[in-house]
Amino acid sequence: MLMIKRCVLLACLLAAPLAQAGKIVVFGDSISAAYGLNPAQGWVSLLQKKLGAKHQVVNASLSGETTAGGLSRLPAMLQQHKPDVLVLELGGNDGLRGLPLPAMQDNLNQMVRLAQSQKTRVLLVGMALPPNYGPEYGNKFQAVFRDVAAARKAALVPLLVKGFERDLGKFQPDGIHPAASAQGKMLDNVLPTLLPLLPKT
Repeated sequence: MLMIKRCVLLACLLAAPLAQAGKIVVFGDSISAAYGLNPAQGWVSLLQKKLGAKHQVVNASLSGETTAGGLSRLPAMLQQHKPDVLVLELGGNDGLRGLPLPAMQDNLNQMVRLAQSQKTRVLLVGMALPPNYGPEYGNKFQAVFRDVAAARKAALVPLLVKGFERDLGKFQPDGIHPAASAQGKMLDNVLPTLLPLLPKT
């Protein structure tokens, strides 16, 4: 009888779906929303494929989003999804629109602080501006991500497009949005910093 009970228990365990170890929300702009591509080609979809069923990846990215817009959306998103890890990829549109960098920095600070206050680990993802914005503004723009990560003790990927930022062949005709061929490289740039933040399986 004991053996039968053990067999029944084992069968139930094998039949039960595997519990997901954690939830990751990618909260970005058009770069993470796979603008101009089939969503399945985007780096966020590739991330889900890479992690498999152990983790759930939610893409809450919105094309055209600024840090101010993200800050207004974030509380409801955190309440809805309760992520273990927030991948925060915003700021590119602030830079492209020439919005004040101190305001961008304050918005990012507030978003990181809000997520951390809810026990969510944050991975801040930096971006670069096209060269026509000039080196001075471009350097100050990238420094915002480093400063926020240091101030909030958050994990940082300094540059999502590292390794191909000056290769126009890796971008769509607008010169801003990465092509399908660059999505895997962006995933490779994110993974080494993201993996240590994930809940253990």
